Amino acid sequence: MQHDNGLTVSLQSHTSGPRLLVVAGDLDHHTTPRLRAALEEVEFGPDAGLVIDLSGLTFCDSTGIATLVAAHQRAADAGAALLLAGLDSDIARVFQIMGLDQLLSFYDSPEEAVRALSERAGGR
Repeated sequence: MQHDNGLTVSLQSHTSGPRLLVVAGDLDHHTTPRLRAALEEVEFGPDAGLVIDLSGLTFCDSTGIATLVAAHQRAADAGAALLLAGLDSDIARVFQIMGLDQLLSFYDSPEEAVRALSERAGGR
């Protein structure tokens, strides 16, 4: 687990298999490098998707959003799924206003996202 200016980023394995990146705190131009570094350690592939648990996210600025979009693109380029889970309704509204709900996959809870990722992998 890494801490940086109120941001905690922890890469874990979920009990059902998928990798889970838990992000909590403020995601802004000061803390985004911590998330970016954690995402760079993740290897994406057709059978290696990722759930990002944002249920502990309290703030997200444009640099944080750009980092999540870049991670989505990197996963898509590798044929992998990247699912976002647990986003606060106020922060989710910002994503919707920007039209990112059309690009990114959002789930109410990490458990729902893990289940969806497992179903995607099983449907191959």
